[in-house]
Amino acid sequence: MTPGDRLAWMQRHAAGSAHARRRGKMEAVRTCVGCRSRAPRSSLLRVVVRNSELVADTSATLPGRGAWLHPVDGCLDIALKRRAFGRALRVDGTPDPTALKGLLTRTG
Repeated sequence: MTPGDRLAWMQRHAAGSAHARRRGKMEAVRTCVGCRSRAPRSSLLRVVVRNSELVADTSATLPGRGAWLHPVDGCLDIALKRRAFGRALRVDGTPDPTALKGLLTRTG
């Protein structure tokens, strides 16, 4: 997925939320832990900690605290640099981002 494809994907999902508003249904808004911008829940990826490792929760159904992230390498890099996952997920230390990096690299 190229950066242009990612942008188009994010714009399609943001447009979907406008459609929901016209129908009278509001879509939940979350904040990306990387860039700190607010976005519709459907355009973000939920991340949880399992065995001290960051895991993508694509169905958004895993138990426990979740952090929301744009599915792009830039937001992941910023979140890791700021150590945002430890704070957002309320875990001691820094969770291992290897699996999450691998997922974003495969889709990107």
